[in-house]
Amino acid sequence: MKTPLSHVHTSALKTRRTFIGNCALLASSPLLLNLPVNAFAAQGTNVLKVGLIGGGGRGRGAVANILKADANVQLWAIGEIFQDRLDRARDELAKKSPRSSVPQARCFSGFDAYKQVIASGVDIIIDASPPHFRPIHTEAAVKAGVHVFAEKPGATDPAGCRRLIAAGELAAQKGISIVAGTQRRHQSHYVETIRRIKEGEIGDLVSGQFYWMGASTDGFWPHQKRKGNWSEMEYQVRNWYAFTWLCGDHIVEQHVHNLDIMLWAFGGPPVKAFGMGGRQRRNWGNIWDHFAVEFEFANGARVSSYCRQIDGTNGRVAEAIVGTKGNCRLDTRRGIIKGNQKWESTSSPDPYVQEHVDLIAAIRNNKPINEARSLAESTLTGILGRLSAYTGKEIKYNWVLEASKLDYTLPDYDLKAAPPPADIAMPGKTQAV
Repeated sequence: MKTPLSHVHTSALKTRRTFIGNCALLASSPLLLNLPVNAFAAQGTNVLKVGLIGGGGRGRGAVANILKADANVQLWAIGEIFQDRLDRARDELAKKSPRSSVPQARCFSGFDAYKQVIASGVDIIIDASPPHFRPIHTEAAVKAGVHVFAEKPGATDPAGCRRLIAAGELAAQKGISIVAGTQRRHQSHYVETIRRIKEGEIGDLVSGQFYWMGASTDGFWPHQKRKGNWSEMEYQVRNWYAFTWLCGDHIVEQHVHNLDIMLWAFGGPPVKAFGMGGRQRRNWGNIWDHFAVEFEFANGARVSSYCRQIDGTNGRVAEAIVGTKGNCRLDTRRGIIKGNQKWESTSSPDPYVQEHVDLIAAIRNNKPINEARSLAESTLTGILGRLSAYTGKEIKYNWVLEASKLDYTLPDYDLKAAPPPADIAMPGKTQAV
């Protein structure tokens, strides 16, 4: 009997949509721009109100980043699934700054907390919830006219990526900005290195190597041991990093940073992937701990991708690209490209802050930026590599984007609901759907 890849729902799939161009091309009239409902408290005050969805370490860190990015930003509301985590987030944020102190009346718990945050009068949401929920939250924010900072990855399945792309298209129509937590796109030396690659300094791209090789993440996402009153849903959501339906596996959740740079440099997604990997040290959850994937691009270039989370191993987080006229390293403070051209990026502002600087500038200047499509494509590339490794089969990107029926969406979200089965993928038995 074949091992199923996952619990899926087979509702009708949306066809691939044509991405709508940047709304900055629209006329400058506020009416023609179809400004968001809140229009950043726009017409009366200079203060931007931020709603945090997901009060974990990354969410609290993102709040600190956006407060540093602009003095006229205020944390307005907080949403968390679990009350104890909500209380911790509220208390810790209140200690950091008066601008991140939120009254109890604007703190919400439960799976629907995101709806209350969005409806509370915010101009921007920071979505640092587990990745499974991000397409749902982004879609809801855009429909409500709220700008979005969406942490990476953008989803955990192809259905979620399609939903994110559709939300990005709607945001473009409405003049709403979406910035993703793929912060390298806001880091000066990466920006300059990619520009120089695209200007032909290393010639046509023929290959590359992309790495996130590190130790176990147990120090960052420690195992929350099951308590007697926890349902299976609560256990899994509290340990979201260990379950594929919630995190996408670490090739999606963590390695997406490097894959995003790969797509940025090569001008878009690969055409197919052939991967492998496994699980040796993990003894709970169902994600793997190492992957090796070859991605092939339309020009024939083949790129190697490696990621690992195993204690006691050597680390490497790096990106290298080979061209017909030279090669470069992108992960250094200045990307290394041989030649005589002088480097412009002599400083490197904190990209975790700069991404918020760019988002706020886009909002205040009514010049929307929209990273939904790039986030969806980088996320889907990670999913492509995961599916190839899980099944042991070569898989095409367009099949995953357009035809895959893999959808982890549940009909209901509450602590009594049944999560998808936590089957461990087995190449040769697990099937792509």
